[in-house]
Amino acid sequence: MLSFLPPPLRGVIAMSILVINTLLLAPLLIAVTLLRLLIPLDAWRKWCTAAAIWIAELWISINSFWMRLTQNTDWDVEGVEHLDKQHWYLVTCNHQSWADIFILQHLFNRKIPMLKFFLKQQLIWVPVIGLCWWALDFPFMKRYSKEYLEKHPEKRGQDFESTRRACEKFQYTPVTIFNFLEGTRFTEEKYQRQQSPYRHLLKPKAGGIGFVVGAMGNSINALVDVTLAYPGNPQPSLWYFMCGQLEPVRVRVQQRSIPAEFLGKNYSEDEAFRYEFQQWVTQLWQEKDALLDQLNLVSNVDPDIPA
Repeated sequence: MLSFLPPPLRGVIAMSILVINTLLLAPLLIAVTLLRLLIPLDAWRKWCTAAAIWIAELWISINSFWMRLTQNTDWDVEGVEHLDKQHWYLVTCNHQSWADIFILQHLFNRKIPMLKFFLKQQLIWVPVIGLCWWALDFPFMKRYSKEYLEKHPEKRGQDFESTRRACEKFQYTPVTIFNFLEGTRFTEEKYQRQQSPYRHLLKPKAGGIGFVVGAMGNSINALVDVTLAYPGNPQPSLWYFMCGQLEPVRVRVQQRSIPAEFLGKNYSEDEAFRYEFQQWVTQLWQEKDALLDQLNLVSNVDPDIPA
């Protein structure tokens, strides 16, 4: 509706709504979570958890509002129509921009259980947002490097155990676990440094979802494989997105079965499973790279932003 305004002004409007949205809803979310902790009744805690998710989904809906208000993006989206909120999902996606998260939240909001990211333990200290992640039961993980484990072998296997404990709370209520397999945003410098064998992607890091599949694979109904493409600007900045200049956007969502032989395995300790899982991820990434070749050529789309 405001797409006639100059891009910088649209960016200021969008950013202002985002900041106000966050500052108003974050205290409410944290208050509900503290009430959940103070009253040790199962029914009360379930109600508070549902209320916290409702607040988070409202935050996402308001973000969708400013996207519609300030942008006139060409959208080409396929695959979200076969998802629902009654299933457990593991979602992965290629990572090109800070805009990816806003776009994914917009597309999946209230269509599947709210996206929950596995986060590094240090991120709980991020001002405001860290507390919100904690309030929403985002799992904070402590990972040990190969070098650290060589010096402290007694810690071996504890990262898998911490993942298993984090996943226990997700066994009874549908949830969506999200992970960017590349682990970081695509940039030309990272691409060259990695000497990536793919045309549009960084090398995938299979360990993140390998731990999740091993820890709670029996609960997960499907892997939701998302492919994002921005043909007009392959690595758009967040400000570029906020200014409503991100167009077109191509999204393909594919549900994939997780091989039964992967379930219940320990990614850090089972060498055979680790190799087979990495081969499976490599095949997924090869198919995604080929799909990105096609998406970067698409031109005929519906200009309406999806609901």
